[in-house]
Amino acid sequence: MKKAMKKGRFSKKEIQFIEQECESTPYEEIASSLDRDVESVANFIRNKLGKGLSEVEKSEFKAGYDLHARPYWRDLKQQFKPDELEMITYHWSRIISQFRDDVLPTEELQVIDAIKLEILMNRCLKEQGNNSNDVDDIQKLLEDERKLDRDEQDFDRILNLERQVAVLRAAQESLSKDYKDLQGRKNVLLKELKGTREQRIQRLEDAKHSFIGWVKNLTQNPDEAHRIGLEMEKMRLAMEQEQARLSGYHKYDDGTIDQPFLTPENVKND
Repeated sequence: MKKAMKKGRFSKKEIQFIEQECESTPYEEIASSLDRDVESVANFIRNKLGKGLSEVEKSEFKAGYDLHARPYWRDLKQQFKPDELEMITYHWSRIISQFRDDVLPTEELQVIDAIKLEILMNRCLKEQGNNSNDVDDIQKLLEDERKLDRDEQDFDRILNLERQVAVLRAAQESLSKDYKDLQGRKNVLLKELKGTREQRIQRLEDAKHSFIGWVKNLTQNPDEAHRIGLEMEKMRLAMEQEQARLSGYHKYDDGTIDQPFLTPENVKND
């Protein structure tokens, strides 16, 4: 009978082995050595160690890992539910990656506060959705009760249901007000971080008007620097190819033979 592969969480010894071998050894061989399923090993290497990711994914993975190593992560785990913590990690990774890891400690706190406001806004929306569903359910009960003959209606129940609807609608208004307040505070924080689309476009426009701004834009945007570098290298290669072509003999329409591009370095004596 074929022996079943090990299941469950990886041990510290297995994790250490994977970390040592994942750069040079195929997933299949690592899985075989550990008597583990190949897919589980591959997922661990990708999701826990951040291997095999694109540059953007690596940046986001590193940012998420750094967040979990921060002392205030313990506070966040006490303040938010697991699904909310997952969203906090997601937003943190994306924002820090957007800023190319160029975030000062005070800005880091602003990022955390902005994400907290986003989570609280989501709570408001969820509560509004739940309240709206509750109102619909109670309204249906009211309609059913009012359809009965007058002498069969339970007026105390009707009064109680109407009171519940009034309370829920008042809560809806309060939640809407809280949502708008949170949204305003979040927008202020994003503007202070210069993270809005308008401000990003403005930075690009400013970079066009000064050499320092242009250099700063390249240092903050590696993708743009890479694109310009490729373009410059293509232009250099094209120039060298055209220089070599024009340095040779060329026959003109009038029959004259000469070198269109003549310099001391390429002059021909024959």
